[in-house]
Amino acid sequence: MIDLNADLGEGFGRWTLTDDDALLSVVTSANVACGFHAGDPSVMRRVCALAAERGVRIGAQVSYRDLAGFGRRAMDVPAAELAAEVAYQIGALRVFAETAGSEVAYVKPHGALYNRTVHDAEQARAVVAGVRLAGGALPVLGLPGSRLLDAAGEAGFTGVSEAFADRAYTARGTLVPRGEADSVVTDADAVVGRALGFAVRGEVEAVDGTTVAVAARSLCVHGDTPGAARIAARVREALGAAGTAIGAFA
Repeated sequence: MIDLNADLGEGFGRWTLTDDDALLSVVTSANVACGFHAGDPSVMRRVCALAAERGVRIGAQVSYRDLAGFGRRAMDVPAAELAAEVAYQIGALRVFAETAGSEVAYVKPHGALYNRTVHDAEQARAVVAGVRLAGGALPVLGLPGSRLLDAAGEAGFTGVSEAFADRAYTARGTLVPRGEADSVVTDADAVVGRALGFAVRGEVEAVDGTTVAVAARSLCVHGDTPGAARIAARVREALGAAGTAIGAFA
């Protein structure tokens, strides 16, 4: 069984980015922006209500405080401050999740914070400390082999490994930085093929042509990828046809 997740609620005020309605008909877990890279109270409330109505698990997608850069700019935040900001974001989302009759079921860092916690043990521990500060040992979603999953395990939390069907990989099993060419895979056939590679064979072809082993419990399709809802629907259909059951990890 594999989980299918997407980044949702990435709007702010009159500006919208993700097709939340369509994606919530496909995914099993929703990584909801908590206001630091995108999202505002109205958006968060609406997405949580829709997710609860459709039986989709709600996750807090926590970020550096960077609305202007969509959370994708490198930042140096002291560990204690980062832990407090992670807890703040989880707490904000929890209000809307519980109002909708659901709960915050897991945590996933976004953008620059996600990539930083792949190799930075201090920032990874700060994220986990923020989860603890928010009042619960929630599962933490991260890249296989990352310092984030190590920190989650050390804290007694469940670390859930994740793969990205629409992102290019290096030979080391990390994501190609978005500033580099072809870092995002937008061709629907290619995304579907990569999803099957992760789910069925546990592997992906890196940018240098080598095959990299990737063991993942959850598969992400980015909500801001062009045609994301259509691509996610194709991924889910292909996984089902291959005999892979789809279900939330949380």
